[in-house]
Amino acid sequence: MFESLTEKFNLVFRSLSGRGRITEANISDAMREVRKALLAADVSYNVVKKFCKDVTQAAIGAEVIKSLHPGQVMVKIVSDELTRLMGPVDSKIYFVSPGPTIIMLAGLQGGGKTTTAAKLAKYLVDKKKRLLLVADDLKRPAAIEQLIILGRQLNIDVYSEESKNAVKVAKNAVKHARKNGYEVVVLDTAGRLHIDEEMMGEIADVANAVTPHQIYLVCDAMTGQDAVNSAKEFNERLELDGVILTKLDGDARGGAALSVKAVTGKPIKFVGVGEKLDKLEEFHPDRMAGRILGMGDVVTLVEKAHEHFDAEEAEKLQKKMAKGSFGFDDFLKQINAVKKMGGMQDMLKMMPGVGSQLDDLDFDDKSIGRIEGIVHSMTLRERRDPDTIDSSRRRRIAAGAGVVPNEVSGLVKTFKRSRDMMKALSGGKLGGLKALLSGGLNFDSLSAAMSAGRKIKQRSKRKRVIRRRGKIKRR
Repeated sequence: MFESLTEKFNLVFRSLSGRGRITEANISDAMREVRKALLAADVSYNVVKKFCKDVTQAAIGAEVIKSLHPGQVMVKIVSDELTRLMGPVDSKIYFVSPGPTIIMLAGLQGGGKTTTAAKLAKYLVDKKKRLLLVADDLKRPAAIEQLIILGRQLNIDVYSEESKNAVKVAKNAVKHARKNGYEVVVLDTAGRLHIDEEMMGEIADVANAVTPHQIYLVCDAMTGQDAVNSAKEFNERLELDGVILTKLDGDARGGAALSVKAVTGKPIKFVGVGEKLDKLEEFHPDRMAGRILGMGDVVTLVEKAHEHFDAEEAEKLQKKMAKGSFGFDDFLKQINAVKKMGGMQDMLKMMPGVGSQLDDLDFDDKSIGRIEGIVHSMTLRERRDPDTIDSSRRRRIAAGAGVVPNEVSGLVKTFKRSRDMMKALSGGKLGGLKALLSGGLNFDSLSAAMSAGRKIKQRSKRKRVIRRRGKIKRR
């Protein structure tokens, strides 16, 4: 997410490090690079122009505190301006009483509207709302069937009809919702490959017929300024309440996220950050600014940790760590929790200073799969007490996991070192992020996975090189 923009911002900030103070000359040089970075990220020209002007005004004459460098001051100023540009926070959905609250989704075809309808439905059901999905996209082949399948996966009711009249289907769906006590209706409407009069006329008719309480435009973030332009045109016809940006995880530039609020005046409500149905996040401008600047997103990470970790189980793990009795079974529980949070890479991207270095870490979630295979090949006793794993046991475990004994040995050694570290630090002396997550994820317990995963990946690469050279020798 925003990789190219993050990299260019970091170059600008590094160029200011070591300067004694912020001057008009070095601010001018820095903003020239920032302007180039934003335009390359497909941010609206007018937005870029105003953003650079505001940053310059805030930066000139800013005093550098003794403990800070000019580059750090600039990070703070740019972060504040990015937050203001994308803000304010407005992810709240206002519910009416008596219900149902009607939420209508609009957008172009291919933007992920139907999937977003299901994601939004899951988000609301998780908040204890009784919800009805409405399949009112009567133009795209299989759109109705797709929503029915998604509803079945989520155990959410879907209303559909064999009809070609979108207004009729929408009105009947709302009547059905009122009659059966649904609290929320999420209406998936038809899209087109481009904005045309027929499309806008139909969606306006549907809106007039059911008078939705909220209208959200679903935009593909990867289309950059095209997404912003379509949002502007939809807003002129429908009076939008907000925007949902999809495929933000695949957007290396960030133009739509940085432009859409400034151009349309409508807030970004949610962002889609993955294909799975739980990959819809509330949009927080300050957190997004942190991600763009490579500062991570600790608050979201903490929220995810507390959402997916059991406090009672975490307390048991802390006691085991204090005694140095943390075993591979406990290790697997941590790995499974990380999977629920979206995977190791997604989690690392939210950690300050780590997201921009993932390529250098040479680590991916496939390495975790290999580690799980090794652990599952151990006996119950071996998982509880890794000290019992001798050379013969390593050979047996390796054969069961489809790896070589050295990989098993490397994992066990790394795990033991991590376990010793956890015992030493179990008093919570580290503070900071560790303290924030003391009721959930323990990063020390996952350091073994990262270290061992890198070693396994490196060994696999070496074996491939050896085989390409025609040698049979295995390492």
